[in-house]
Amino acid sequence: MRAAYYSKFEGPITIENLPDPEPVEGGVVLKVEATGLCRSDWHGWMGHDPDIELPHVPGHELAGTVVQIGKEVSKFKVGDRVTVPFVSGCGNCEQCSSGNHQVCDYQFQPGFTHWGSFAEYVGIHYAETNLVHLPSSISFETAASLGCRFITSYRAVVHQGQASENQWVAIHGCGGVGLSAIMIANALGAKVIAIDIDLEKLEFTKAIGAHHTINANKQDVVESIKELTKGGVHISVDALGSKETCFNSIANLRKRGKHIQVGLMAGADYLPSIPMHLVVANELEVIGSHGMQAHRYPEMLEKIESGLLQPQKLIGDLISLEEGVKILPQMNEFHGVGVKVINQF
Repeated sequence: MRAAYYSKFEGPITIENLPDPEPVEGGVVLKVEATGLCRSDWHGWMGHDPDIELPHVPGHELAGTVVQIGKEVSKFKVGDRVTVPFVSGCGNCEQCSSGNHQVCDYQFQPGFTHWGSFAEYVGIHYAETNLVHLPSSISFETAASLGCRFITSYRAVVHQGQASENQWVAIHGCGGVGLSAIMIANALGAKVIAIDIDLEKLEFTKAIGAHHTINANKQDVVESIKELTKGGVHISVDALGSKETCFNSIANLRKRGKHIQVGLMAGADYLPSIPMHLVVANELEVIGSHGMQAHRYPEMLEKIESGLLQPQKLIGDLISLEEGVKILPQMNEFHGVGVKVINQF
């Protein structure tokens, strides 16, 4: 198979002909039809993820067609259109038994714990627990865009934040995660504030549900939000993962508000300063959010099929594997609006 490949962190990424994967017991092999390009892939390439063993094939947001079935797999067949959450649970540990596959003790993560989806084929473990059948109305490209950013934002806003109608919700960072969170919060009837430093991105957020925008280069984020909301937001999401966005996301909360950390804070340079005195004095909640379980997909897919959520609007560019290899090392520079999806292998 043709696949993106690197043998050194921060080193060259090349396209190589590598052995096709074979299905493990309980697993399947997918023909990759589409795969998203995400900043988490950049973190992996930088060496920020201890799960990655070199040499490596990146890629964790994917959708494809089942082409091989391993032993003990009965719920899926060759030809099925499927997707999979980027954090896949083993199905047997304490976390999975409680329904929390997104923090499985023995998780399988394509593109991190194992070779990923920047390839023509990818092997998926624990298929019965993690594969999700795709409705025919949802394209592979749209499904690939769900795999990390959209599902993470969905769980962050809906399950962790429990956002509701007329609540104030702030989204810090308008990349793929942030744009997804804006669309989802708006669909719930929340009053959404988008924060970024890119004017093009801020303008785009208005088309997908942002009611107010703040340019962090020109305004004091915390003071502007507190003035606009008369006290602070109910829920705030750090969708980027930086010292500044994490601090602002906590500091702009009203009393008893919730901060949801979604953006990765990997690497020593990303360690934030937490305003813990505000956490204590205002009884704030600081909550992490890490993907979403496969068994929670149906409620989200139903909203997509009904048109309440339209993640296809968040796709920016459809690109080739060759283009993806060139773009991946630049993913920390935040060029362009929307999600980049590889669909040409």
